[in-house]
Amino acid sequence: MSASQERQVHFGRRTVVAAVGAAGVAAALTACGGSKDSGGSDTVQPAGEGDGANGGGTVLASTADIPEGGGMVFADRGVVVTQPTAGEFKAFSSKCTHQGCAVKEISNGTINCPCHGSTFDAATGSVTNGPATQPLPAKEIKVEGDSITLV
Repeated sequence: MSASQERQVHFGRRTVVAAVGAAGVAAALTACGGSKDSGGSDTVQPAGEGDGANGGGTVLASTADIPEGGGMVFADRGVVVTQPTAGEFKAFSSKCTHQGCAVKEISNGTINCPCHGSTFDAATGSVTNGPATQPLPAKEIKVEGDSITLV
């Protein structure tokens, strides 16, 4: 046998653990794809047009897409956009400040995290129910005409 034929492949513990972890992350991301819920919110993937570099002028949605008193989660952009009152649009990080889970829905004036039950005020991002203790960080958006753009 030649030297190349005698070579054996050995998978180390780290390689196996990394592969299993990557498969789990891929399954979780697939399971958390876009969905419509009955609470007046959407989880959207992928986001609209634009260059996508840190938002960079990415058009997220039309103002008509964001329900009054509700909102939409743009999971791929890490942002949630709400319309607390008619014509007033707010944006916040979609990452819960408790343990970093993605918020999933907006209903009854709150942004809701499915992992541990934290809720945040849809108008201010402040915590309305723990275990989170910090508000959702605000994100900058621009509303021009009927377009909402992540700045």
